[in-house]
Amino acid sequence: MSFSILPNALSILRIILTVPIVIALLKEQYLLTLLLFLVAGISDALDGWIAKQFSLQSRLGSILDPVADKVLLTCTFIALYWIEILPLWLLMIIFVRDVIIIAGALGYFLGEEDSESDLLEPTLISKVNTFLQISLVLYLLLTQLYIGIDGIKDMVLIIVASSTGLSGADYGLLWVKKFILQETKK
Repeated sequence: MSFSILPNALSILRIILTVPIVIALLKEQYLLTLLLFLVAGISDALDGWIAKQFSLQSRLGSILDPVADKVLLTCTFIALYWIEILPLWLLMIIFVRDVIIIAGALGYFLGEEDSESDLLEPTLISKVNTFLQISLVLYLLLTQLYIGIDGIKDMVLIIVASSTGLSGADYGLLWVKKFILQETKK
């Protein structure tokens, strides 16, 4: 295996880890879920670090990494909702944000002949939001393992809902700007 494919292989590993994470979560095996989720989180940090450190960024990697994050987080959030740990209102906010991102990206790709290299670069608020969503999963898993640490749950949910809403609005504005720029080029 060539070292150059390691970042993409780590992203693929994260997608594959989604299956055992969801199964463990649905079986309410919270410690196993926590450990698997931590491995997935480490793979996320490593793939980005390796790609930047060794100049291994690629177009495929710029697509695979956020797809891996979306698959992992979306499936985990659905499972958390299914076992009644995550409220439906927060799942819907997360879902609407993801629809905004995906619809905007698809619309942009369909209307643009040549793609820009920075198109798939996440915004700062998106990076913060992803960090907060991952932290939320870890927090919710820990609340299932340790009784008494769920006293701040409402505040944590509101913080994640706020960052998710801000990130969705940020992406909405980004796509509107890109569409306007795209139309003015025609």
